[in-house]
Amino acid sequence: MVTLEQVEKLREYANISYEEAKAVLEETNGDVLEAIVKLEKENRIKAPEGGYYNSRDGKQDSNEKDIEPCEKVEGNSGDGASFGELIGRFFRWCGELIDRGNKNSFLVIKGEEKVMSIPVTVLVILLVFTFWITIPLIIVGLFFGYKYKFIGPDLGKENVNRAMDSVAEAAEKFKNEVKGEKSNGEDSNN
Repeated sequence: MVTLEQVEKLREYANISYEEAKAVLEETNGDVLEAIVKLEKENRIKAPEGGYYNSRDGKQDSNEKDIEPCEKVEGNSGDGASFGELIGRFFRWCGELIDRGNKNSFLVIKGEEKVMSIPVTVLVILLVFTFWITIPLIIVGLFFGYKYKFIGPDLGKENVNRAMDSVAEAAEKFKNEVKGEKSNGEDSNN
C-alpha cells in the first residue's frame, strides 16, 4: 500500500506529478528507492552526475583517460602488524612469561626446614585450574605453622617476602588469639 508520505517524497525528489509518483510506487510495492531507480532507467528523471559504483558486469560510462592508476601497496603500511605477527608476538610473550615463572620458585617452609619448592608457573596453573583447593590449602598451611617465600631473580625480592612473612605472622597471632593465649605466650584466662 502506497502512502501519501511516500508519494510526496518521490514527487519532491523526482519533480513529477502525484499520479506518476503513485503509479511508479505501486509498481515497486511502495519502495521509494526502487521507484527512483526505475524512473532513472526510464529516463524520466536525470541520474545524479558523478562517479558511482556499479556491481553489474556492464562497464560504467566514463572517460578512462581521466582515471589515474593507484599505486599498489605491498605488505603493511609500517605502523600495523599482520595477524600472524601479532600471534607470533603473543606466543613469544607467553614463552618469556613461562620462562620467568620457571626461574622463580614458590618455597614452602616449616620452621627452618624446606618442605617443598615448586616453580611459579606450576603455582599459577594450580591457582587457575584448582583455586578452590589450592587457596584453602595455603591458608590452612599458615595456621599449621607453614611459611611461604618466593625465590628467584624476579620474585626473590625483600619486599615480596616481607609481605609473605607479615601474612604468616598475622595468621600466627590469630591462631594464638583463638587458642586463648596472649601474644607474649601467657594464658589470657587468668
